[in-house]
Amino acid sequence: MQLKDKDFSFQSVPTANRNSFLKMLVVMLGFTFYSASMWAGGSLGEGLTFMQLIGVILLGNLILGAFTGALSYIAAKTGLSTHLLAQYSFGEKGAYISSFMLSATQVGWFGVGLGMFAYPVSKLTGLPLVPIVIITGILMTATAYFGMKALTILSFIAVPAIAIFGSTSAGMAISDMGGMEALIAYKPETSLTLAAALTITIGSFISGGTLTPDFARYAKSGKHAVTTTVIAFFLGNTLMFLFGAIGVIATGHNDISDVMISQGLLLPAVLVLGLNIWTTNDNALYASGLGFATMFKKPKVFMVMMNGTIGTVFAIVLYNNFTSWLTFLGSTLPAIGSIIIVDFFFIQKRQYIQYEKANIAKVHIPAIIAWAVGVISGLTLPGIASLNTLFITGVVYVVAVRLTKTTVVTEREEEVGCYYEKVG
Repeated sequence: MQLKDKDFSFQSVPTANRNSFLKMLVVMLGFTFYSASMWAGGSLGEGLTFMQLIGVILLGNLILGAFTGALSYIAAKTGLSTHLLAQYSFGEKGAYISSFMLSATQVGWFGVGLGMFAYPVSKLTGLPLVPIVIITGILMTATAYFGMKALTILSFIAVPAIAIFGSTSAGMAISDMGGMEALIAYKPETSLTLAAALTITIGSFISGGTLTPDFARYAKSGKHAVTTTVIAFFLGNTLMFLFGAIGVIATGHNDISDVMISQGLLLPAVLVLGLNIWTTNDNALYASGLGFATMFKKPKVFMVMMNGTIGTVFAIVLYNNFTSWLTFLGSTLPAIGSIIIVDFFFIQKRQYIQYEKANIAKVHIPAIIAWAVGVISGLTLPGIASLNTLFITGVVYVVAVRLTKTTVVTEREEEVGCYYEKVG
């Protein structure tokens, strides 16, 4: 019998527990307010003109929006997290591969996020580093402990604060460099190719985007899920990229908090830095808790506490030593999302047997093969790595399933109609 907890780690989210459009929108915006996107925007600003930058950001977010929007639709229709959805294609035990990769990477980034906050705050205030890490780690873990309700409240606070303070600072930076005319006339000293620019733009968030179902499963309909996700990427992610790019162009800093500090806005800088990392870290901790809960059959709240403790204890080590390793792990995640999308839309034709009434095979070899081939392709083939991974993984999975003619999920009780009814 499947265990249950208040975050529905082992079942679909009931209709009565779905969130309104506005709540989903602020949660998804908080999801896309991601510090790494500012760093990526700074990299783009160093190699593109401002008009080229706008074009690349829009194209990149279109691709990201399509990927995450598809996952959001699946999540809203089924009410399932990424980890439970993966079982329909990888098998019950085979999905442990994806759950472990997703969850371990998120715990690692939680620790890195603590370091990203603690180091500059310690430098600015003179306070010792370790107490800052411990206190912020406890606070972030506490909000993740309370699940989607806490994430929603935090997003309602963080999203407008980051948008207002960040936009004000960016406006000041543009004014200092001579206005929009000067920004539009900006010529970088180096140049980026379109492929390199899109690799940066898409790669900055496609790994985290694989976890979109963990949040979108609370949407009341597929339409709400897709709409809020796409808006979040075109608004939230675009703002983060622009903050980073404008910061580099105007001041040489690619983090809006660094730009604000250079402008003498110390308190808003610490506030924006803290809220930005807090929303990112809470999403990471929430998602990792769901993943390990699925693997170890423990309530999500227990796994959140454990993951938060691990991330806090090893925060300084992770920040100083493992960022490149976590980036490598992240490159393996988009293939998981590709398999979920292809399985739902093209193999099962949008008809999944209800999770609570499904018999799921232990391992599905075609998914393992497709995942491995997709990851290797993304790491080795020329072009845009993440797109190579998505496309090749999907194609290999479809071919492998057709050749092997395997069935992963069967109905537990044939006499009970147990397909998900179409929502919205």
